[in-house]
Amino acid sequence: MSFSRRQLAIVLAVALPACGLGGCGTINGYLASSMSDAIPTWLGGMPADAPPRPGTAQYDEYMKEREQKRLQPAPPKPEASQAGPALDPVH
Repeated sequence: MSFSRRQLAIVLAVALPACGLGGCGTINGYLASSMSDAIPTWLGGMPADAPPRPGTAQYDEYMKEREQKRLQPAPPKPEASQAGPALDPVH
């Protein structure tokens, strides 16, 4: 089966942009993880209090600290006499 020049041109015209767009998608996936850290907060970037990204050393330290905080006992709640008079809606 032989292809004419017109059919070859149509196949190339469709295949080249499709391959190019597929390549951009994978490259952008790798760039997006590091480029988003460079965007300022006022422009929609990560806020200053955002936790570190998974897979980094800072993330492991963050998770250890979080686990230690979780294991600490909760501070005692103030008792009713110290909290002040309770509001009675029946009055």
